[in-house]
Amino acid sequence: MNTTANSQGDSSLFFNEALFGLAILAFVLLLVIEKTKPYRPFPAKTYKESFVTNTTAFLVNNLILTALRASSLFLVAQQFASYGLLSGLSNGPLKWILAFAFFDLAIYLWHYASHRSEYLWRFHKIHHSDKCFNVSTGFRFHVFDLFLEIIYKCIFVVVIGVDAYLVLSIEIIELFFIFFHHGNIRVPNETTISQIIITPSLHRTHHSTLRSEHDSNYGIVLAIWDRMFGTRKELVPANIGLDLIEAENFIQLFSLAFITERKIRQLMGWIPKGKK
Repeated sequence: MNTTANSQGDSSLFFNEALFGLAILAFVLLLVIEKTKPYRPFPAKTYKESFVTNTTAFLVNNLILTALRASSLFLVAQQFASYGLLSGLSNGPLKWILAFAFFDLAIYLWHYASHRSEYLWRFHKIHHSDKCFNVSTGFRFHVFDLFLEIIYKCIFVVVIGVDAYLVLSIEIIELFFIFFHHGNIRVPNETTISQIIITPSLHRTHHSTLRSEHDSNYGIVLAIWDRMFGTRKELVPANIGLDLIEAENFIQLFSLAFITERKIRQLMGWIPKGKK
């Protein structure tokens, strides 16, 4: 019995490693496509600064949080797999599909809250500060943003009650889609595809400079949540990034979370205005 369990664990681990390898391969492929056939050309300097800053953020954040994220979600799932909403279902396609749908909905809700809460937005805005929308933008997150998301996901894992390896598999699939919808690429038949999943054109709107536009399209994989909750917008943003935000390196990027727009306006109000 232990031998069978170990064999299943080894198979699940191999499957997750293969999924992660495919996600990284997808990142490299998308990088090549957007370099050769970009949807929107950006100045070389802007693209280089964006890529270097984003990959640095990825490396630093991973050094700090990857072990914590993987181990915490895995351990919590192992501990509470026999509890929660789906614990009574036997492992199989129905449970996998439901788990994925619930997980995707949970991330949609977290993403929505990250825009609506001023406290969460101070960290999440770091992701939106990139003025060059490209596949590496999927790496551009503040370490505190990721840490708070880990806590949220751990709570969700307790509520849903599924196998630890399934949780990790879903995490990797979500990572693939984060790479995909940040790609500065043209997708064939995108109008049709975007009815089912989140595509670059939908997520590009989410990175608009205008708040009226970037407060939309919160989905990560499934397009149904934005339709269901009325947050879907289909348009081409004139500009990408945030007007009040500039960061040329990782240190500046980290620091921007502690400088809110309200403080910037307050500081500007203290500066004497010249005579007209």
